[in-house]
Amino acid sequence: MSYKHTNALINESSPYLLQHAHNPVNWEPWSTTALEKAKNENKLVLISIGYAACHWCHVMEKECFEDEEVANLMNENFVNIKIDREERPDIDHLYMDAVQMMTGRGGWPLNVVTLPDGRPFWGATYVKKDDWMKVLKELTRLYKEQPDKINEYAKDLAEGIKAINLVEVGSDSQILTEDQLDDSVKKWSRYFDHNYGGYNRAPKFMMPGNLDFLLHYAISRKDDDLLEYVNLTLTKMAYGGIFDHLGGGFSRYSVDGKWHVPHFEKMLYDNGQLISLYSKAYAETQNPLYKKVVEETIDFVTTELMDTTKAFYASLDADSLNETGELEEGAFYVWQKAELQTLLADNFELFKDYYNINDFGLWEHGNFVLIRDESDEAIAKKHKLSVSELNVVIAECKQILNKVREKRDRPRLDDKILCSWNGLMLKGLTDAYRFIKNDDYLVLALENATFIKETFIKKDGSLYHNHKNGKSTINGYLEDYASVIEAYIGLYEITFEENWLNEAKKLSDYCIANFTDDGSGLFFFTPNQDSFIIRRTIEMADNVIPSSNSIMAKNLFKLSRFFPDMNYEKIAQQMVMNLQQSFEKDTASYANWLHLVLYFQNPFYEISIVGEDYLKTASNMQQSYLPNAVFAGAKEESELSLIQNRFVANSTLIYLCEHGSCKLPTTNIEDVLNQLK
Repeated sequence: MSYKHTNALINESSPYLLQHAHNPVNWEPWSTTALEKAKNENKLVLISIGYAACHWCHVMEKECFEDEEVANLMNENFVNIKIDREERPDIDHLYMDAVQMMTGRGGWPLNVVTLPDGRPFWGATYVKKDDWMKVLKELTRLYKEQPDKINEYAKDLAEGIKAINLVEVGSDSQILTEDQLDDSVKKWSRYFDHNYGGYNRAPKFMMPGNLDFLLHYAISRKDDDLLEYVNLTLTKMAYGGIFDHLGGGFSRYSVDGKWHVPHFEKMLYDNGQLISLYSKAYAETQNPLYKKVVEETIDFVTTELMDTTKAFYASLDADSLNETGELEEGAFYVWQKAELQTLLADNFELFKDYYNINDFGLWEHGNFVLIRDESDEAIAKKHKLSVSELNVVIAECKQILNKVREKRDRPRLDDKILCSWNGLMLKGLTDAYRFIKNDDYLVLALENATFIKETFIKKDGSLYHNHKNGKSTINGYLEDYASVIEAYIGLYEITFEENWLNEAKKLSDYCIANFTDDGSGLFFFTPNQDSFIIRRTIEMADNVIPSSNSIMAKNLFKLSRFFPDMNYEKIAQQMVMNLQQSFEKDTASYANWLHLVLYFQNPFYEISIVGEDYLKTASNMQQSYLPNAVFAGAKEESELSLIQNRFVANSTLIYLCEHGSCKLPTTNIEDVLNQLK
C-alpha cells in the first residue's frame, strides 16, 4: 500500500506511534536529537502523548493530525514529537503534572507546547481543529513577539513541577495507629456508592488496588459493613457492561454510575490486577461468581492478549470498524434488539431478562450493552428453571452470539510487551492458582516468569521496559522492578522454587543501589543512568495501578521476612513514615500504602512448612485468604533462614513465626489457620 506521507515514526515499533507514521505532520519520536533540532532552529516543541487503545487520541488524529492544513501549521512552526505514554511513562508523568497544574485536569491525548529545552508553558487534552489552530497560531505569535514572557512562565511552571514532586523526610517516630487508620477509612467511606459499589460518581474506574486494601482492612478489622460494600462492588462490576459477558475480561472504566457502558478499550494492567482481586475475594467468600470472573478473564487474556512466547500484549482498542466501514467505539461489542431476537429465537425472552435487553440495558442508537442486575438464582426462580438449566441456556446463547461477533471487524491490538504489565498479569496468575487451584494457571505463570527472566533481565541485573519484534530498547522504570519483584515473591510462595525469591532479592538490591533518592528515602521512577527533563519523578500516589513506590515498600517488607539480615524492613518503614501524613489527607490515593500500616500495627506471620508433604500442606493452607502472612517451604533443608534446621525426618511440620520467633511446630493445619485469623 502506498502512502502520500511518511514521517520518522515509521522506524518505531510502538503500534501507537506507527498509527501516526503516515500523518502529514512531521512527527518525530522522543529523543535528545529532536530537542537539539528545536534549539538549533529556535522553534517551539509540540509534544503529543497518547496510547494505542485511546478513543479520543484517534478522534484528534482524524480531526487534526491527518488534516493537511493543520499539519502545515504544525510543521512550519514547531518540532513535533509523538510519545506512546505506555513506552515512556517517565515523560508522561512530567507533562501530566504540568497540564494538571495549568488546567486542573488531565487525560489523553495529552498535548503540551514547550520551549526548545522541553520546559512546558501550555497544555491541554483533546482539542477540536479550529481551536487547535487558533491556539497554535497564538502561541507562535507570542513566542516571536514576547519570548521573555513565555520564558518566565515556563521557568515558574518548571519550579512548580519540581516542587510537587518533593518529599520531606518524615519526622514521625511511629507508624499511624489503628485508630488513625480507622478514622481515615471512615472519611473515605463517605464517597462510597452503596447501590452499585465503587465511588458515588461517574465515570467509574474499578480501582482494584483500593478494593484490594479494603478487602484486607475489612477482614483485619472484622468490619462486616465494609466487607459487604466490597462484595457489592465486586458483584456489580461483574454484572456490569464493563465486564465482557461473551468474551470475558474488563474494559477500562464505565462512563456511567452503574458500571454499564464501558470505555471499551481493554488493558492488560486492569485485567491482571482484577484477576488477583477476584481470586482473593473468592478465597474469602467462596462466591462462585468471583471464580467465574477469574476464569473468564484469564480466558480472555490468553485468547486475545497472549503471544506465542507466553508473554502478554498491552491492550485492545476501544474502536473497530462498524458496518459502514467507519471506526466506532464499541462496535465489536454492542447488539440491536431485533438482531438478538433473530439469533436467539425461543431463548430470547430468557436472555432478554438475564442481560436486560430493556431500558436498563439500552445505551444509544438502539444499541444494547449486556448488563446483569439479578443473580442466577433469582432469574432461574422467575423462569421456573433450576440454576443448572438456566446456565445451559445462557451458555448456548453466548455461543451463538460469539460466533456472530467473531465475524465482525476486531478491535486493533497493541502488541507491544511491557515488563511492568506482564508483572501484574503474572501476579494475577499466581493468585488465581493459589486460590482456585487450576494447574494450567501455574504452568502459564512459570512460562511467563521465565519469559520475563530471559527477555527483560539484562546481564548487569537491570531490566528493560519494553519488548517488540525480538527487541528491547528502553531501560526499565521502577514500575517494572516493583511489579516483577511482587510477582516473583508470589510465585515463590506457590512453588517454593527459591530461584524466584532470589531473583526478587537481586532486583530489589538493584533498585536500592540505582533508584534510591537519598533525600526522601523513596525511589525515583528512573534509574541513575537515565537522562531527564526538569526533574526525576518520584511516584507516590496510587492510581488505577498502585504507585511503584507503594509496591516496592510492600515488597521490601515481605522480603525482610525471608532475608532478616538485610535492611529491607527499615527502608519500608521509613518510606511509610515519610508519606503517612498524606494517608490521612487523601486516603483513597494511598490505599496500597495502607497495607503496610496493617502489616506494622497487627501481627504479621511467617509460615514455614518443611517435610515430604510441604507442597500439599501449603496448598491446603493457601486456599484461605491470609493477607497478613508469607509462606516458605522445602522438602528438606534450605539456606533460607525460615527453613534452616527445621527438617525432621518422616514428618511434615508447620512453623508459625512472627519476626523470627516461632511457636512449637505442628501438623494441624486448622489449628494454625485459627491462630492467623
